[in-house]
Amino acid sequence: MALLKKFESKSARVKGISFHPTRPWVLASLHSGVIQLWDYRLCVLIDKFDEHDGPVRGCDFHSQQPIFVSGGDDYKIKVWNYKQRKCIFTLLGHLDYIRTTFFHKQHPWIISASDDQTVRIWNWQSRNSIAILTGHNHYVMCAQFHPSEDLVASASLDQTVRVWDISGLRKKNTSPGGAGVGAGGGGAAGVLGGASGIGRLGATSVSSAQTELFGQPDVVVKHVLEGHDRGVNWVAFHPSMPLLVSGADDRQVKMWRYNESKAWEVDSCRGHYNNVSCVIFHPKAELILSNSEDKSIRVWDMQKRTCLQNFRHENDRFWVLASHPSLNLFAAGHDNGMMVFKTERERPPHCVHDNLAFYVKERQLRRLDMNTSKDVALAQVKLNKLTQPYYSLHYNPAENCFLLVTRPAANIENSTYDLYKISAKEGELDPLDAKRSPGLAAVWVARNRFAVLDKTHQLTIRDLQNQESRKVEYTGAVDDIFYAGTGLLLLKNADSVQMYDLQQKRVLASVKATKVKYVIWSKNMECAALLSKHTVTLVTKRLEVLGTVQESTRVKSGAWDAGNEAFLYTTSNHIKYALTTGGDHGIIRTMDIPLYILAVRGSRLYCLSREASPVELSIDLTEFRFKLALTHRRYDEVLNMVRNANLLGQSIIAFLQKKGYPEVALHFVKDEKTRFGLALECGNLQVALEAAKVLDDKTIWVALGEAALLQGNHQIVEMAYQRTKDFERLAFLYLITGNQEKLQKMLKIAQIRKDVHGQFQCALMLGDAQERTKVLKELGQLPLAYLSSVTHSLDEDAEQLRAELEQRQIAVPETNTSATPLLPMTPLNPLVENWPQLTVSTGPFDAQQLLAATAASSGGGTLSTAIGKSKSGAAKSAAFAAVVDGEDQVVEGEAWGVEGDLLLDEDGNPEQDDLELVGANGGGDEEGGWDVDEDIAQAVEQMRLPGAADDEEAEGEGAFTVPQRGHPPPFHWSSTSRLVADHVAAGAFDSAARLLEQQLGIVRLKPFKPHFLALYAKSRVAYTAFPLSPSNFAYPARNWQEATPKTSLPASALKLTELAQRLQVCYQLTTAGKFSDATLRLRLLLLAVPLLVVDTKQEVSEAQQLIQICREYLVGLLLETARKELPRDSVEDAKRNLEMAAYFTHCDIQPVHKILTLRTAANLSFKNKQMRHCASFCRRCIELAPKPEIAAQMRKMLAVAERDNTNAFELNYDEHNPFVLCSRSFVPLYRGKPQTKCPFCGASYAPTFAGSICDVCEVAEIGREASSNLMISNFK
Repeated sequence: MALLKKFESKSARVKGISFHPTRPWVLASLHSGVIQLWDYRLCVLIDKFDEHDGPVRGCDFHSQQPIFVSGGDDYKIKVWNYKQRKCIFTLLGHLDYIRTTFFHKQHPWIISASDDQTVRIWNWQSRNSIAILTGHNHYVMCAQFHPSEDLVASASLDQTVRVWDISGLRKKNTSPGGAGVGAGGGGAAGVLGGASGIGRLGATSVSSAQTELFGQPDVVVKHVLEGHDRGVNWVAFHPSMPLLVSGADDRQVKMWRYNESKAWEVDSCRGHYNNVSCVIFHPKAELILSNSEDKSIRVWDMQKRTCLQNFRHENDRFWVLASHPSLNLFAAGHDNGMMVFKTERERPPHCVHDNLAFYVKERQLRRLDMNTSKDVALAQVKLNKLTQPYYSLHYNPAENCFLLVTRPAANIENSTYDLYKISAKEGELDPLDAKRSPGLAAVWVARNRFAVLDKTHQLTIRDLQNQESRKVEYTGAVDDIFYAGTGLLLLKNADSVQMYDLQQKRVLASVKATKVKYVIWSKNMECAALLSKHTVTLVTKRLEVLGTVQESTRVKSGAWDAGNEAFLYTTSNHIKYALTTGGDHGIIRTMDIPLYILAVRGSRLYCLSREASPVELSIDLTEFRFKLALTHRRYDEVLNMVRNANLLGQSIIAFLQKKGYPEVALHFVKDEKTRFGLALECGNLQVALEAAKVLDDKTIWVALGEAALLQGNHQIVEMAYQRTKDFERLAFLYLITGNQEKLQKMLKIAQIRKDVHGQFQCALMLGDAQERTKVLKELGQLPLAYLSSVTHSLDEDAEQLRAELEQRQIAVPETNTSATPLLPMTPLNPLVENWPQLTVSTGPFDAQQLLAATAASSGGGTLSTAIGKSKSGAAKSAAFAAVVDGEDQVVEGEAWGVEGDLLLDEDGNPEQDDLELVGANGGGDEEGGWDVDEDIAQAVEQMRLPGAADDEEAEGEGAFTVPQRGHPPPFHWSSTSRLVADHVAAGAFDSAARLLEQQLGIVRLKPFKPHFLALYAKSRVAYTAFPLSPSNFAYPARNWQEATPKTSLPASALKLTELAQRLQVCYQLTTAGKFSDATLRLRLLLLAVPLLVVDTKQEVSEAQQLIQICREYLVGLLLETARKELPRDSVEDAKRNLEMAAYFTHCDIQPVHKILTLRTAANLSFKNKQMRHCASFCRRCIELAPKPEIAAQMRKMLAVAERDNTNAFELNYDEHNPFVLCSRSFVPLYRGKPQTKCPFCGASYAPTFAGSICDVCEVAEIGREASSNLMISNFK
């Protein structure tokens, strides 16, 4: 037995706890006055309620209604509706702190205990107090209803427990023939319906605390239990037996038995060494749970009255306990929050072989035949301790043997395993073959051998007689072992799983997976699933990762489907699947309770419940089979599922979009907004138009207009502009399509709307000079109006304007006699139809394949438009395509110039008739629904496949074959070169990133962004062939002499000489002491090296040397910057300052800079009386031949230092012992000590920093496995 935590929260002290009867919720009332509602399965806070003033000591969920009750130190009892998220009413009457509040299981009653020495019973429907229980002479700490009888128990600090008979209250307050929550009329309407529930109960509105005249009281004391020496804090009824349990300040837990006439103490449980704050019965086992202020939770045996287990929680006193109404879950509140836990594992040990499932239930080893559903008992298993449940079961079919492992969670070192050999006759067990031995784990490795992991974590091999045959020589840490085939074992440690060969005595493969609990192999042993607490990792038999799924709830079990392509697994509340290809996963169905999967057989799922009862479920596997068929290009299955299956949900839509099949996704969607987005993605303007009409949103129409403009469907563009009232674009559309008549109407609309700018623009586009002159005149621009009339030979207007100018004494502008009128060109052939479109067939779905795939099921029909190309050929994926004759395309609009197709309303806004503007097909009758079969039937009638029935007609018409578009040279660069620079120049940034990771261990790519963009831009030349035409690109090649379009490689944008010049700038900055600028430029220089392209081995060597130079300078400059930021307040600070200055002198940098480091170190040593070190630095500086004045200064300092050749204190510095510097901690790593390096720049680090980002280059992962091969040349 162990305390298995399922959830823990951190908060103020928790004084009250209640489980929701059906949902995975737990309610916690805090000492701070807040009530928290948690989802213990997802570990999230759902809501909080904070209307109480002061601590809230009691809370309870109702068993049927969406309400809960709370009581606090503000003397108030509040009833809350968690759906409405508010307090719906408050009950007042208590005169002191309220300790507990509970609902009755059948009647609409609440019981409360208070420090005012009373217990009150309330009717929450009439909102009245119906009984006041007086008799205690001290604080009443707890009061509870009996689960099924008319009894109440109360505990008080007067050292007594009282049992009350409330049968009279029940008879008085319950209507004849009715009980339960709705008793008395009205049901839940009173509390859920607000004030309307007041007074519905009639007799219950009268306080039942008063006895009737000359009658019996409603509540009488039945028993008074005395026996505790101190105040009693808690009392609880047994759910089915006439027992009570109480906990008190005398540190004892007492169990009481009662009958109709008396009650007596059965026994006491002693062991707590502080006040017992709460005690409850286990709802399903003969156990008692208690918690105390001694920071412990204890589990007691009801029969023996002994403590079975003691769980301590350091630093936190416990205050309250609660059990789940139906599940094996408990909750405990303590000083810093609460926790939800179980007292034992509930997973039944089981294993599966072919169609047989073996499991242990109630001390029986049983076998389930999943073909016949025959379930038989094979044998009795050895009696196990109550506190040690069975952990796992392993079957040996060759010898009909079993290994049954017991692993107590509280003390794993006491684990054992039992070896059973089942006799040929069912139900009989040879007692001599049942052998128990200590061991953490045991699994079969051969027909007559099994491996055991003993308590010292050493591996041994044993035979069928349980005799040790040999030890396994493995030096690594092993926490658990799993089966991996004959002669193989999976060894688990803290962060990985390794495959170990027992014959070769070596590790064959390894995979990173933390805290793996179970390993489940596919039937062919090609794949395995590694199950952790919240993770499912799918691997091959060589432990290569196929996919990883992260769950928010606990992973329980799993099994492989028959095809070994999907792994089905269960969580706390779902059955899910994970695919081995593509990393896709999803949900199959939900569950009310956790189940443990045994096997998958078709659409049947065989499971075990927590009670070890076989459960057979029917599941729908269509979703993941559809995904597998689409991934593996099994298009006949795809067509069949699209036609017959009911595939719904966002999962399928997201999958199809991700895989590039939006036209297929469009087939399943009913939500108009989603349909609109998918229709635009696959270029289906008709579906998008229908969705836009339903949605009628401005942003939707704008997006539709943009998409239609790209396809040249100007009729839909016109409608979109009209719906959004975008008159400027609409007028321009009429101009470029040559629709003079509608452009003239736009001029009238602008006049009505008083849009002067639009009016002038329309007049300009129409060439209406008189209208433009009129507009200018109305705006008061008389000179411009005069010039316009003169230029366009409007003599009458010109004379009037000239007279008006002279009258107003405005200078008459001079006219240009050579000026000619600016008139728009007359449209000779206005654009009436939409742009012509070609439909092409590409990818694996050609006409013959589609015909063959659908002939069997549709009688020679064709493929649905749901999985065809859009008419524009704009679908992104080449996998799905359909061929449609050009003459069968839908006509999307009528000709221009229909009278009345642009009308105005009273405000001057245009009224649109959708049928006239877009055409008859744009506003046809709506379909009755989005049924799969109807869509396909329509598509079969509309689509024609060349090569099927229309071959002769197609030949007569002369089909046009669209030539395939060629690829520019950058398309081939990434496939013909292994250099990072070439991939970047091609725009293949993803593959460039992979190369950087494989070659140099680079995992952080953001600093490379400016380098990538610059290199990409420099790899091509833009030029314009004709005026106003788009730019064309040329791609200079570095191998232009022998290159073909497919073998050319981009010209080198970076040269080694350029980097050498940049390095000189860095040298100058370092000399000037501008360390931050130098560091920035050195890092940029370092990141440019992998993007080089060189031709000779000498240049490769120079590039590698450049990396070393950058590294040494960066390490030194980072060290010096850190040294200058150190405080100088203590001796330790001075020592660290000296050490870092000394380390800088060992960086391999230029002599001019090394002289500076030696001078700095010598000066610091001289000032701090480190004469021995000062002398050493002076000698090294003189050896580098500095300037004469510097050399003279060093010699003087050397002479003084040699006279007193001592050090004031010891430094962590030995100049005679070779070392490298840790680039993060800046401490020496002497020769022989372990160290790890950055795979890119080569900076050294202590092993503890492995796995983090290098501080020098800031892009590579320290210690990452990489080839460390700088690929910057193509020579062999």
